[in-house]
Amino acid sequence: MKHTRRNVLRLAAGLIALSAATRATRAQAYPQRPVRIVVGFPAGGAADTIVRLMAQWLSDRLGQPCVVENRPGAATNLSVQSALTSPSDGYSLVFIATSTAINATLYDTMPVNFLRDGSSVAGLVRLPHVIASHPSLPARTVPELIAYARANAGQVNVASYGTGTTSHLANELFKSMADVPLVHVPYRGDAQAIPDLLSGRVQLYFATLTATLPHIRSGALRALAVLGRTRYEGLPAVPTVGEAVPGYEVDSFTGIGVRKGTSQEIIQRLNREVNAGLADATLRARFHELAAVPFIVGSSELDAHMAAAAQKWAEVIRAANIKPE
Repeated sequence: MKHTRRNVLRLAAGLIALSAATRATRAQAYPQRPVRIVVGFPAGGAADTIVRLMAQWLSDRLGQPCVVENRPGAATNLSVQSALTSPSDGYSLVFIATSTAINATLYDTMPVNFLRDGSSVAGLVRLPHVIASHPSLPARTVPELIAYARANAGQVNVASYGTGTTSHLANELFKSMADVPLVHVPYRGDAQAIPDLLSGRVQLYFATLTATLPHIRSGALRALAVLGRTRYEGLPAVPTVGEAVPGYEVDSFTGIGVRKGTSQEIIQRLNREVNAGLADATLRARFHELAAVPFIVGSSELDAHMAAAAQKWAEVIRAANIKPE
């Protein structure tokens, strides 16, 4: 009896070791065919450009083509579903962002939920946001904006690049924390919102610097404050919202994820290669041109970051009773 039990234990240990060795061998051989990165935004936009820069880097480093597949729609949920219903073999990656964390609460009946069904691989960039205003708005600082909006309740229109987006929730968080009555005007992306801001049809826009920086530098728009914890190095004179509204902070991040169950060896391989790209001087310069800040983290750190973002924005969604369109 003792010999039989001992033999079973030896066999089990051998199978575990063989399984680990097999996974390691597969990871060393990875990839053996093209890898796709699914992006939930149209070609030509900031997210698409960022992913394509990294895809070219990965193609060179991995020795296999990394193909960007644009699958816009359903607030990026289509792209997540496409990647996370593919085999967990590391050949289907997905572009993830703050919106991915938001959607986990906003769309509570999704067939695929990244927090439940996905695993983070690596960060890409942070996208600093700004309160951009039309020059006709009398307010030039956040305290002046708060005073003006309170004195002109219901008359200050603020654009977002879509209901339930980071832009919208950043606005709702500001309204709540600063106790200001702003009128939300949702658009379908920067291409619709920015022309109306430039013409003065709306007075404010909680937007990425990627989309607004050229207009800010030309003087067509005014930057009242950036939304992150620290000032943006490209606009050092522009304060953070938190300097006027203590505790306010909006972190807009992007990264790459895979289906849960993908081997840690493959995830760590991809993480090393992506982080090497984010540290490369040439790539960093290209990201800087897009007003994007490299976001170098481990895969487990990004998982924790995603979970914290989901919890934070879930509270804002519930407090403002936001429903998806």
